[in-house]
Amino acid sequence: MMRRACIRSFRLEGRASARPGHAEACPSSPFGDLHGPLQQVAKTGWVKLARSGVAIFVVLCALLTTTGCDLRQKMWDQPSYRTYQESEFFEDGSSARPLVEGTVARGFLREDDHYYRGKVDGEFAKELPEQIEVTRELLMRGKERYNIYCSVCHDPAGYGNGMVVQRGFAEPESFHIDRLRGMPDGYYYSVITDGFGRMPGYAYQIRPSDRWAIVAYIRTLQLSQYATLDDVPETVRDDL
Repeated sequence: MMRRACIRSFRLEGRASARPGHAEACPSSPFGDLHGPLQQVAKTGWVKLARSGVAIFVVLCALLTTTGCDLRQKMWDQPSYRTYQESEFFEDGSSARPLVEGTVARGFLREDDHYYRGKVDGEFAKELPEQIEVTRELLMRGKERYNIYCSVCHDPAGYGNGMVVQRGFAEPESFHIDRLRGMPDGYYYSVITDGFGRMPGYAYQIRPSDRWAIVAYIRTLQLSQYATLDDVPETVRDDL
């Protein structure tokens, strides 16, 4: 009850101060004429609290900013080696360390020669690996990868007249000559992986499954250039 009376006296004083001539003490206030000083104390307390809150906020921001700058500086000046930088820590002076003998990085186990090297018993594989199923999706993927990486030299149809060849680059052999039409699938996979002549290898740009997809699509190009009407399904011959 005392708290309510005090609050009521604060409100009345505010109204009285807003309307000159009407200031009077709250008759229900137990503090009588002391409600003015109490109100001033309350206002002063809120001001101090607000100021202390602002101060705390500023301090926290400063700490966060300092910590962030410190972390950034540590990351910027981290003790890492640059490419080919010498090292005083290792006896051979090289900062680039060889792989630990007898270990293989996760995801880089290459035991299947047919799938990863295109060879069977040391010879180029004549067919696609059993993991590769020739479907429309595979051929469409092979077409997409071929157009990105191969068509610039070999052209979209595989005749070796790509855009860079038209700009003066050496012309590759056509996929449609007898020699290349008779090459096994593993040969094409090996060339894509390791390169041939002026052609660089694409082992780092094209993953193994996509290399086989490209091989399958090249076979499709070769078939398309030597196909006859008998090779076309009867249901679509009338559309030709």
